[in-house]
Amino acid sequence: CLDEGLVPTCFERSGDIGGLWRFEVSPALYQPARRQNHRRSWDRLLAANHAPLPCFACVKQAGFQEKPQERKSAAAAGGPHGASWVPDTCSPRTQTSVCRVAKCPDFTTTGRWEVVTESKGKQEAAIFDAVLVCTGHHTDAHLPLSTFPGLEKFEGWYLHSRDYKSPQSFLGKRVVVVGTGNSGIDIAVELSHTAKQVFLSTKRGTWVLHRVADGGYPFDFSYISRFVQLLHNLLPQNASNFLLERKVNSRFDHALYGLQPQHRILDQHPTINDDLPNRIISGRVLVKPNVQEFMETSAVFEDGTREDIDAVVFATGYSFSFPFLEGCVKVVENQIPLYKFMFPANLEKPTLATTAPPAATTSSSPGLQDLPPSSAMLADIAQTKEKMAERYVKSRRHTIQVDYIPLALEVAFGPCTPYQYRLRGPGKWVGAREAILTQRQRVVR
Repeated sequence: CLDEGLVPTCFERSGDIGGLWRFEVSPALYQPARRQNHRRSWDRLLAANHAPLPCFACVKQAGFQEKPQERKSAAAAGGPHGASWVPDTCSPRTQTSVCRVAKCPDFTTTGRWEVVTESKGKQEAAIFDAVLVCTGHHTDAHLPLSTFPGLEKFEGWYLHSRDYKSPQSFLGKRVVVVGTGNSGIDIAVELSHTAKQVFLSTKRGTWVLHRVADGGYPFDFSYISRFVQLLHNLLPQNASNFLLERKVNSRFDHALYGLQPQHRILDQHPTINDDLPNRIISGRVLVKPNVQEFMETSAVFEDGTREDIDAVVFATGYSFSFPFLEGCVKVVENQIPLYKFMFPANLEKPTLATTAPPAATTSSSPGLQDLPPSSAMLADIAQTKEKMAERYVKSRRHTIQVDYIPLALEVAFGPCTPYQYRLRGPGKWVGAREAILTQRQRVVR
């Protein structure tokens, strides 16, 4: 916004910046981060496209982790290497919830919005020329309790992975973790160091990738590039699946470890964890099929086995919604009709956008581009939905899934990082070329 001469007003319903990555000791509705949270993606892919992240040691030395105010200032300034280009007037208004976003009476000519917010029990309204929704897609816990018969008579306790903070309360317990997405496997691995026994329940199995690629580089540093994407486009889908499945099975045989899914590896969002095979082979984590029924003190699985348990962690994902938009954007079973997963196609003026989906993008691309006519946007939305249904396993988590490279401006043989958005055009950054060319040096620091 500042690059384009705009003055943004930011509203944040929690007490600090950081979103779902900000850890709070007590369970918070909007902070699902765990004490031992860690990134699954290379940090350079998560960086702002104008400010390369420093190495971990530099951040640690600067003290940004221990001092929240300095961390906040650093984030606002683009990190320790960024310039102080964000004025104080743009600091987020924390502890402020957005209650309603509605079209102004003159919307068809001005495109303006009335935004009603609430802070400390007091509501106020303001008029804005445009609205950008940045609430993310991990907002509402999806807890399908009705699909687990007998849970109402279970005498132990259960919780969603959003409410899990640390393994201490599970010391010496027998725990079932339902779900083999990233959160489920991370929690199962962490609990295996504290709990008496961990049972990892999976409905359809999963392919597990590892962070560390050949040579010790981050996996996405080595494989997320235009060159790799070109090979993927040239090869038939079955060939790409075969090569990648052989690669991950060379690390550990998924069938031998009880994780072999029926779907191919590119048909589902990957799960990334380096420690799970070690915990399974040591017996600390036992892989089980889906839970068929809960009893008072046990769980019966679909293979007929029964295990005594004390607690259940449901890592069953999230739903997302925009209740404050008053019908401008409707979400039905995690399906959202947005052009390029950002723009509603039925507005008289294109002054509303969301950065919540898609699930695999990292940074917005600066630039000036007129949206196509509404009919063209609706056709694109329908075509995208059809392609996703053909490719991915039917699941709530695959309604907004995209591939990173086709949406990005990339360099052929190097890793695809957000700085490439800033090489030219509106928002051009003079440091973009150097940031790209020095990526490998910063990785090995």
